[in-house]
Amino acid sequence: MARDATAPLEGVFRLQFSFDIGEEIVLDELRELLKLEKPGREPAFRRLAPDYMRFERPPLEERLPAVKLATGEHFPARIRYFHYGVISIELELPFQGDWQGLIQLAAKWIDEPTLESVAEETARRQTARIAKTVRRPAEQLLSEDYTIIELRRALGPDGRPVTSSELLTHHGSAIAQIVRGELNPLSDSEENEVLRSSISYSPTDLLVVGWSAALVYDAQSGDPEPVVALLEYANTQLLEFRYYDQVLSSVLEKIYNLLRRRGGILRRWRMAGEAERLNAMVVEIRELTERADHAIKFLSDVYYARMYKLAAARIGVVDYRQLVDDKLRTASDLYRFLMDETHQGRAFILELMVVIILIIDLIYIFRGKG
Repeated sequence: MARDATAPLEGVFRLQFSFDIGEEIVLDELRELLKLEKPGREPAFRRLAPDYMRFERPPLEERLPAVKLATGEHFPARIRYFHYGVISIELELPFQGDWQGLIQLAAKWIDEPTLESVAEETARRQTARIAKTVRRPAEQLLSEDYTIIELRRALGPDGRPVTSSELLTHHGSAIAQIVRGELNPLSDSEENEVLRSSISYSPTDLLVVGWSAALVYDAQSGDPEPVVALLEYANTQLLEFRYYDQVLSSVLEKIYNLLRRRGGILRRWRMAGEAERLNAMVVEIRELTERADHAIKFLSDVYYARMYKLAAARIGVVDYRQLVDDKLRTASDLYRFLMDETHQGRAFILELMVVIILIIDLIYIFRGKG
């Protein structure tokens, strides 16, 4: 794309598609398989605040062949491999133009089904390629998509870069439409709802987060990679908690069906095995959720911690985490109930055996007297 110095806006769409492909990707084995360099422990942060945000086990990144659509669009592509069993494919699409043009592009590319199909095909191909490094592969691909609109340049009428406050004041309505992917203007209440999820560190940067897209602007450094990494991580977390929610829903439904059946003592006896399997599942999911939770750490960088908290809440990580926690508590309560039922069944059988033995003894006693 030839650069137009007079265009008020310039940037790139980052269309991200995350897929859960298994319980774990062994990154050391994957690095050897793909001949990749060992990554650093954290993104290249540039704030004056301490650079204490880091990945405990940094994802591996690999460039992929560019994606070309039949309509002529050309998307440079890359993939990141996260140790907790998620791959994230990112397609890039540069843009230039004005605010109305950006609104139309956002409405076109956010949740675009053709790109979703292309990303899923790529994910399946990459999963087959790295299969031997994946532990407990997923039976089916669970996916999440997210769009980051990166503004690398935004000029005002006087030709100078605008500030974050000017963006919100003069272009807030357009930003709300872009983040929502809407062609038509939003109501005042909906616009305020979108713009309330914004954060800035300096007068020249801005992040506005929506549930399916975010707008990132930084006129000073032009390097949004740390923010992009945070948003991508939040999206992979959402994917993981969705997976855990599905697993727990399936397990709990199985237990409820068991409890509905009539089986008397034998049913109580069978509950022991189900209780043990349920408890093992609870322990496993707690371990996996802690792994996803602690994949990235904020040791003292309050700004990036607040940014992540905002993104996680808006994207839906907090809601799904709450669902998973609630179901884990329900599963723990069911485990205790099943064990109580099992113990009662065993106690009844033991008591019955004692009674039978006493009856047999009494029979022999009376026969002896006769």
